[in-house]
Parts: sequence; structure tokens; C-alpha cells
Amino acid sequence: MPLSLSSAGGGAGACAVATFTKPAQLPPRKRRVSGLFFSRTADSEAGRLLSRVASAYPAPPFVPEVEKAVESLRPNFREVDNLVAHNSMRVLKAFQNAGIGSHHFSGCTGYGHDDGGGREALDRVFAEIVGAESAIVRSQFFSGTHAITCALFAFLRPGDESHALYQLLAVAGAPYDTLEEVIGIRESSSNGSLKDFGVTYREVPLAEDGNLSWEELTFAVGPRTKCALIQRSCGYSWRQSLSVADIQRAITMIKMQKPDCMVMVDNCYGEFVEIYEPPMVGADLIAGSLIKNPGGTIAPCGGYVAGKRTWVEAAATRLSAPGLGVDFGSTPGDVRRALFQGLFLSPQMVGEAIKGGLLISEVMSMKGYKVQPLPGGPRFDTVQAVQLRSRDRLISFCEAVQRCCPVGSFIKPTAGVTPGYASEV
Repeated sequence: MPLSLSSAGGGAGACAVATFTKPAQLPPRKRRVSGLFFSRTADSEAGRLLSRVASAYPAPPFVPEVEKAVESLRPNFREVDNLVAHNSMRVLKAFQNAGIGSHHFSGCTGYGHDDGGGREALDRVFAEIVGAESAIVRSQFFSGTHAITCALFAFLRPGDESHALYQLLAVAGAPYDTLEEVIGIRESSSNGSLKDFGVTYREVPLAEDGNLSWEELTFAVGPRTKCALIQRSCGYSWRQSLSVADIQRAITMIKMQKPDCMVMVDNCYGEFVEIYEPPMVGADLIAGSLIKNPGGTIAPCGGYVAGKRTWVEAAATRLSAPGLGVDFGSTPGDVRRALFQGLFLSPQMVGEAIKGGLLISEVMSMKGYKVQPLPGGPRFDTVQAVQLRSRDRLISFCEAVQRCCPVGSFIKPTAGVTPGYASEV
């Protein structure tokens, strides 16, 4: 159906009015040419124009391997589209149930007392989306590590004269690199790690196949285990990321051994990859970053904690200060609108990331590289790992990706020291 545009009024206040016209209502001496309508007297000129456009923009120069991979992945892409549709509907319903209006997008300054309801509305929307009692979604979280740290300190605090009452148990092997100093695995010069506060640490090593060691997890929880940490994504480990079904099974095994053991899930890179989220299967808290999946590539910063109301409030106190809780903090400018917009778009952006991972896995595997997840295999996060086998290859790969970027294509990435990491990034 053709679209015609006409100008209403003139000057700076002019606006475009769109009208849709059925082809049958068009004058008889006009016909369609490549999606546009031209009169017969203009056919020759239009043909020359279209020829010039076609020559200027030839078919995409995909290499044969990529074209072959795309065709083979069509069924997988359809499955991803179904996932996106399901999660998009869940997000839409949450926005509607919270009665989101344009007034919720307004920013505020100072203490944030004149917030206008946007802060509470965003928390309510996010909590419903992930199936939690409560949530705190804030731009003041620096990163996913910051949000996870606030969640861990909600559970783990000094408790008695021995100063070693509580224990943190990592269920899926070693945690993500940036949590090593938070926990105290890697020395942090007494900067306030869990170890500095007397919290001990233990981890359940992965099984030989790289998955959770279900046998060891059966008796891993001890009398002093206060919190079990489950990392959903593989991170930098060469293992399969955990499905929500795996997380549910782990939670059940943990609670059977010690019902009052709290379960905290590092949810980074896992949001919207399945139709369920960890709070829906018993997780007490989840935490993650808005710079990743739930920010939908729109959120400029921020993170979240969601789960049981009591523990969300405790995590909020760690972010702010005792007595301030969740009803505090400003969000200047247009940041909150970006958080709402990014959250709404995130299922679609995650879907595109999954498709990209599927394609990379397929092509790099064809080239002889080891990949994780395997081509066409199930996806439980947005991470695609490829063993490039050497530092030089890794740097060359990063440089190639940077050259293809729309912004900063002229920049040459270099490895360097990054806060929180023991290795160069």
C-alpha cells in the first residue's frame, strides 16, 4: 500500500501528514516500479535512476561460508523470533500493569525527593518482568559487579565474636574475575572484601565435562553456609552456561540441605535468553547490569537487584546508606527515559545477540576453531566463546571487529590493565 506525504502549513511549524492510498484508487496512467509509483512519462528517467542506485549499492559481499551458515540457521533464527515475541509480550504487560506514562520519564536532581514516581514505577516493572517481589533499578550501580556486591553484602555480614560465622559457597566453580577481590580470593589490600569482614569462602569445582558437579553439590552446603552464589553465565570459564532449569535444580538441592541458605544468582548476560528468570524458580536475589541485556543497548549506565523484598531493601542500603533505602537518589536529565526504553527493547536486542552468537559459532567452527556453545546448540546466555589459540589472533580479531563499527572504526584497540581484572583486557 503506497504512502504519500504532504506538508501541512509552512515554516518552522510545518508538519508532515501521511495518507495511505489503495493502488486501485490511483490515476489509471500510473504504475508501480520497484516499490515506487511513477507516471509513464517518467518511466525512462525512473529506470535510469534505479539502475544508478543498484550499481551504487550492489548485493552484500558475504563470503560463501557466511551465506551457507545463515541458510543452515534459518530454523534456529525462527526459534529465536518466537522467544523474542514471548518475552516482548511479558515486558509489554508489565509496562501496562504498572500504568507507565510519559510523566514517569522525567529526571530529577538533588536528593531525588521530587522524583514524580518514575523510580518506583521502573522498579515495579522490572520486578514483574523477572518474577520478583521487589527490585531496585538504579543508574548509580556502576556495573554488574557493583550490583552483585551489594546483593552479597545484603546476606553476608559479621555476626559474632568469632568473626567468621558465615560462609559463601560458589556453586559453579570459580566466580567471574571481577568478584575475586570482592570475595577476597585475590588480595585487595584490606579494602573491604567479604574476607575482610570475616566471611569465609568455598567453591564447588566443575565436573570434568565442564558442567555443574551435581554429585558434589549434594553434600556441599554446611551448617555455616549462609549464601550460595550461582553464576548463570560461563564468564571466562570454558563451560556451558546454566539454564534456568539447571538453576532450579541447584536451588532445590541447596534448600534441601539447608532451607535457610540464601541463593544469589549472578544474572549477567542471561536476561531474556529464556522465557523464565531465576526468581521464578526460587532464587532469593538476582543482580546484573543494565549495560548488558536488560539495557537493550540504550541504557547508558546502571544495574539492578531483584528478588525477595527484605533482601532487596538490604542491598539498597548497601548501595546508599542505612535509613535511606530505595526511596532516595536522583536521576538527572534523560537517563530514566533511556532506562525505560532500553528495558522495553531488550528482548529484541537479546534476540539479535543470540542470532549473532549462533552465526559466529557456525562460521568459526567451520574454520576449525573450538567454540562454546557448539553450533546450533542451546543458548542460555548471550556469550559466545571462541578459542583463537594465540594472543596475536585475539588482538587481530578485536581489531577487525573495531574496524567494522559505525562509531570509532578508526580506533585501534590495545590490551591493557582494567580495574577488577588480573589479566589484560
